[in-house]
Amino acid sequence: MSIFTPKNQIRLTNVAVVRMKKAGNRFEIACYKNKVMNWRAGAEKDLDEVLQTHSVFVNVSKGQVAKKDDLNKAFGTDDLTEICKQILAKGELQVSDRERHSQLETMFRDIANIVAEKCVNPETKRPYTVNLIERAMKDIHYSVKDGKSAKQQALEVIRQLKETMEIQRAHMRLRLVLPAKEAKRLKEKLKPLLQVVESEDFNEELEMVCLVDPGCFREIDELIRCETKGRGSFEVLSLKDVEEGDEKL
Repeated sequence: MSIFTPKNQIRLTNVAVVRMKKAGNRFEIACYKNKVMNWRAGAEKDLDEVLQTHSVFVNVSKGQVAKKDDLNKAFGTDDLTEICKQILAKGELQVSDRERHSQLETMFRDIANIVAEKCVNPETKRPYTVNLIERAMKDIHYSVKDGKSAKQQALEVIRQLKETMEIQRAHMRLRLVLPAKEAKRLKEKLKPLLQVVESEDFNEELEMVCLVDPGCFREIDELIRCETKGRGSFEVLSLKDVEEGDEKL
């Protein structure tokens, strides 16, 4: 026994729907759950991992596909992949209140994990626990933002927490090797970027071990490469300069 299915109908299951209203019509695309936020945050690059189908619908739940004329009128093209990208970028993700609450809770904890991983108490050099960071985030009434990755939001949280508690990014430990001719001049340029110089050794070249804020990493790299034309170098000795044990209340 065969079941007739109209050509303009497609049945899908376990779908996350992204909806956009344009030119007086409603358009929807069918995505895999949890993939839409990954795409918007830049964590997922493969469109086929996000879309269940490259079709554009007027109603995903009923399987009704949008008409070609309506697509051209609204988007100026009937290229389904291009239209899907537009809806994915600017459309509204349809989720139940329960799903949304769960997603926000997960993102909130992910942000707290990143903050706890990257930061220390500047006085004790010890990391904070994830639970303590979560409590601090609740105290400042931090709200998770759609369309931003956990890492982006963690940096914002760190900036806000600095106003209410002793917290800073854990320093990186670097070894810098500078050619003798450029050493003195380059050291002066590097000085504002170095938090602590732990040791200096000058023989045929200047070797320094220092602590730096991770935010200065690229600037130090660029400065050494450009100013020494590749003759200088540096290496990361440790990503975090921390004392053993967690900082607890």
